[in-house]
Amino acid sequence: MATLALQGLRKSFGDVEVLHGIDLELADGEMLVIVGASGCGKSTLLRLVAGLERPTAGRVIVGGRDVTTADPSERDMAMVFQNYALYPHMSVFDNMAYGLRIRGLGRADIRQRVDEAAGLLGLGALLERRPRQLSGGQRQRVAMGRAIVRHPKLFLFDEPLSNLDAKLRLSMRAEIRRLQRRLGVTSLYVTHDQVEAMTLGDRLLVLHQGRPAQLATPMEVFARPADTYVAGFIGAPTMNFLPAVLASGGTAARLEAGPLLGFADGRRAGADGHPLTIGIRPEHLALGPGLDLLVDLVEPLGSETLVHGHLAGTEDQSLAVKLNGPAPGGERLGVRLQPEHLHVFDRGSGHRIEPIGADSATSQLAAASTAD
Repeated sequence: MATLALQGLRKSFGDVEVLHGIDLELADGEMLVIVGASGCGKSTLLRLVAGLERPTAGRVIVGGRDVTTADPSERDMAMVFQNYALYPHMSVFDNMAYGLRIRGLGRADIRQRVDEAAGLLGLGALLERRPRQLSGGQRQRVAMGRAIVRHPKLFLFDEPLSNLDAKLRLSMRAEIRRLQRRLGVTSLYVTHDQVEAMTLGDRLLVLHQGRPAQLATPMEVFARPADTYVAGFIGAPTMNFLPAVLASGGTAARLEAGPLLGFADGRRAGADGHPLTIGIRPEHLALGPGLDLLVDLVEPLGSETLVHGHLAGTEDQSLAVKLNGPAPGGERLGVRLQPEHLHVFDRGSGHRIEPIGADSATSQLAAASTAD
């Protein structure tokens, strides 16, 4: 097992800088999920760790050893790809054993390692089949087995579940997390799927345009997003954002839509009239007096209903409300914002504004990442 440290990691392709200085440390056995929109640099970061790309600047340290310029074969890492990358003419056993044969392991050791991995993954009865005889989930298990048999210091996962259907992704997520915890291998997992990110990682690194927007536990990212990008990316349906200004000596916000909202968690620094963005998740809205919502679309989801609309008197201030049970009829709804669930952001920078005296580490990280 091993730790991983990235120090000032940068990557440019020609004149285009894709990664703008990444610093992070992974503890032994930790699973870090790297999440972000397409083109944010997450797969490039993984390839730098694997040695498939060379950084423009910075260092990659594995278990205290600088491997920045080391060949991929010298890094003792195993990578699981999106497309499985199985040899179609080989059996499941031979696909899993191939890397061990290249390394010169004896037949007995190879058989033992493959049998152990096959037992962990439920592949024991499939070892003589070819990849074309397997389902998508079985092929992904073989790809994972090929990584496990190497007993690597690090697992690297590059969107391994993106080719699977929704039901299979759910079961494979649980399988990957169970195996990673059982084996205790330090792991980097890249995905654009926020559900995978929230359920798999010990911590999340949210990348935005090649910069770290936030590095924290999944629940901290959800509950205290560092800026409006993170707030809008994590959570489904996405967070609602409403323009407002600071009011009442920093103890409240006045929405452009009219109502004054008191802060339940404390006063914010700043002069009255300072432009804000108020964020609130659809599940933290309730029916009642407050905002007048003109209903545009109702989506029944079984036990829940998602109502989309826009605020009366506006054209661009949209709002989504997630209700338990069916929505009441009519083209208008009264919607109440729950003060204890408000998120306060600076409208200019997008950074989170914490109450005075609160820990502002997440805000400082967001500010530092955009000051590069």
